[in-house]
Amino acid sequence: MAHAREHSLLVTFASTHDALAAEKTLGGQGIEGRLIPTPTTVSSECGLAWRSPASFKDALAQALAGLAYEDLFDMERC
Repeated sequence: MAHAREHSLLVTFASTHDALAAEKTLGGQGIEGRLIPTPTTVSSECGLAWRSPASFKDALAQALAGLAYEDLFDMERC
């Protein structure tokens, strides 16, 4: 039986400070997600990344306008 693929968004950061600031801001704005270790398939200066469900794409993109981050990835995983 094949598993359904789950889409999520991944935000990478240049520093741990930026990642922690984003966690506080994004959580405070009700954007679902959490900090995770940056996956090995993604290059990042910092070892932390924020992962959110893909359904938060618009809210996340808007919130990131005021935050320091490296990149936003649309990830697909099994």
